[in-house]
Amino acid sequence: MSRDQNNGWEVSTPGRICLLGEHQDYLGLPVIAAAIDLRLSLRALRPDPDRFILDMPDLGTYYVLENTGQRQAYQQERDYLRSAYNLMVDMGLSWEHGWHCQARGKIPINAGTSSSTALVLSWVAFLLAAAGHPKCADPGFVAELAHRAEVLEFGEPGGMMDHYSCSFGNLIHVDPAHPVPRRLTPDLGAFVLGDSGQPKDTRGVLGSVKQLALDAVAQITRVLPEFDLKTTSLHQVAPYLKTLPVRQQEVLTANLVDRDLLAQGFALLQQETLDHAQLGHLLTQHHHQLSQKKQISTPKIDRMLEAAIAAGALGGKINGSGGGGCMFAYAPNHSQAVAAAIREAGGRAFVIHVCPGLLIKQCKRFSSLVWCGHVPTK
Repeated sequence: MSRDQNNGWEVSTPGRICLLGEHQDYLGLPVIAAAIDLRLSLRALRPDPDRFILDMPDLGTYYVLENTGQRQAYQQERDYLRSAYNLMVDMGLSWEHGWHCQARGKIPINAGTSSSTALVLSWVAFLLAAAGHPKCADPGFVAELAHRAEVLEFGEPGGMMDHYSCSFGNLIHVDPAHPVPRRLTPDLGAFVLGDSGQPKDTRGVLGSVKQLALDAVAQITRVLPEFDLKTTSLHQVAPYLKTLPVRQQEVLTANLVDRDLLAQGFALLQQETLDHAQLGHLLTQHHHQLSQKKQISTPKIDRMLEAAIAAGALGGKINGSGGGGCMFAYAPNHSQAVAAAIREAGGRAFVIHVCPGLLIKQCKRFSSLVWCGHVPTK
């Protein structure tokens, strides 16, 4: 895309849900995830001589980054936007000037639906476009750069699921053994997303469960040297489980069960005619492992899911790292009744559908901008 100063950019990125494989991608196991039609939009509204200013009304704040053309020290604990800029500086990219930008969205914040990743992806695509990079609309390139900025740069425990699912969009099978996600095209109906209003603890829960899994794998390999998390069956492992501490037993068992549930789901979603009831059943089985064995759910989220199923949903699960955040239910026939049941159980409900991924377009500059506060001065 050109760097015509008469034009700006608009980047739209969806949130996501994980159908099967939750808490698996960071172990090198596949996941099945979907982009959802709750999206974030980032607009580059007008040039600024030497700063990037990002207004974020949904958070009641703004972000300022000086366009120095050099790597900058991080100014906060998880300074993802500056890390994206730094990585592009390392790539040799530069910007003739800064931009006034604004980001707004409908993705629940800090709720497990990848609002943070959607913002980082949008920011990465915009910075690439503003620098004239030819791959600013390449979903794989943008996803990998955003993953470096959000996860690898800060040594965080997450995998690539969020970045691939939000960038590629639709329903995808992400296998770390293959460089490109595989798109799945079943005739899916509506889901209902339920936000518990309980802030999730991504790093705490994700880091704890990941470490339990890694420790369990290391321990079981000492007594069963041929163990392979990708192929060894639960039946083969069962005689050796008692050599592990109880929590490691639970997490390793859940990983093996969830791995096999995903394999069933992958086959199901490729069938010519989708068995909607069986998909719902697999989701609920997956939730049981996440709630009872990995212990990442909450009583409120469990109640919301129970209410959704009682109202006609075919199944569902907690979504995201856990400890709070969202759940979703598969409700192709009773979405409004399910949404009402989730609200009655104390959650916010959104009827959602699978949707395309990251979209970027060049557009005429906007002449006005409504800020959440005063435009920052130097």
